[in-house]
Amino acid sequence: MLWQELTVHTTEEAIEMITNFVHELGAGGVSIEESGTLNKERDTSFGQLYETPFNDIPEGRAVIKGYFYHGTDMEPVMANLKASVEQLSDFDIDTGNPTYELREVDDEDWAHAWKQYFKPIRITDRLTIKPTWEEYTASPGELILELDPGMAFGTGTHATTSLCLKTLENVLKPGDDVIDVGTGSGILSVAAAKLGAKHVLAVDLDPVAVTSAEDNTKQNGLEDKITVKLSDLLGVLKESETEGADKLGVSIPVQLVVANILAEVIVTFVDDVYEVLQQGGYYITSGIITAKEELVEKALVDAKFTIVEKNYDSNWVVIVARKL
Repeated sequence: MLWQELTVHTTEEAIEMITNFVHELGAGGVSIEESGTLNKERDTSFGQLYETPFNDIPEGRAVIKGYFYHGTDMEPVMANLKASVEQLSDFDIDTGNPTYELREVDDEDWAHAWKQYFKPIRITDRLTIKPTWEEYTASPGELILELDPGMAFGTGTHATTSLCLKTLENVLKPGDDVIDVGTGSGILSVAAAKLGAKHVLAVDLDPVAVTSAEDNTKQNGLEDKITVKLSDLLGVLKESETEGADKLGVSIPVQLVVANILAEVIVTFVDDVYEVLQQGGYYITSGIITAKEELVEKALVDAKFTIVEKNYDSNWVVIVARKL
């Protein structure tokens, strides 16, 4: 099957925003490759071995590829994408004079080729992400997150996801009910379940992401611990008030909510998060470029959250807020 591959050469700072634009324009899948050269160090703190060489993408740059069904009229897609990217400068997002390319590819060229770069990676001393197709022997006490991101691309190697995983390990208490908003590949839900959550409700508005999260839930044998739904948080709140509440798997209000989404999206449902959390509950949120940190923090404080912790990686931040 032929696909139309739309490539954007931009900055690492603009990855989350441009990726979201490409998804919204109808891409059937998105892949991201960041800089692997110059002064960028590879983490070997847990003895990781890297079998693939650094790429030749300049430091601070990134290549985003979106895949559209053959026959899609790409002229309006390209025009809309360029217009959206140009508007990012209004939000102080440096896109680095992006360039665009368009070509036809076979599905085998993109659906599987990226897998050669996805190797087991130890995020913390307890959490390790392992691609389903890789062999790996766990050490005592190591929690293995089996992952095949599929078309809901999210391997856990991006700073926003690794920040969330590290923070989740520190904040989650065994027995907590957890809601994962915008679950994507389901990696945070799988981690929460393996870290001892009583139950996890994973929600996403993208049907492709829901399918991917369901597949990864099964891959980890966690069907009895994770419920995946095509929904947003408002939908969850409404369902919790009806006879369908028993299908959520969690008891509202919950002890913990986690969301790794765009800052602009995070601020739109802060009040819903406050409502779905019990008193003393925690909200872990990432996907936030430091230029947007103040925007998200203000929204949280305005919603009566208390900021209890912030952690950084490169230009990204994870914020932990509490309902007191």
